[in-house]
Amino acid sequence: MATYISLVQFTDKGIHAAKETTQRVAEWAAKVQSKGVTIKHMYWTLGHYDQVCVFEAPDDETAASVLLSADMLGNIRTQTLRAFTSDEMEKILANIP
Repeated sequence: MATYISLVQFTDKGIHAAKETTQRVAEWAAKVQSKGVTIKHMYWTLGHYDQVCVFEAPDDETAASVLLSADMLGNIRTQTLRAFTSDEMEKILANIP
């Protein structure tokens, strides 16, 4: 499974409905589980980003599709990073010519 880190910002719509944010995350997590996506950690944060989500997905295409589905609801905008474990990085480094 690939690991991803999403930096999340509330939209105007999302901030007006901030009291439902934990419920929305729980519903989204249950919905994407059927696609093989697992939410590992969700943090609500102070500063430039309102949330940080660490999740696993089978591949980049699946990750992109579930993120688009979340963004399309209009409550958030995301910036997502593909993350690599130490073991994954060792494999990448072994392939350097």
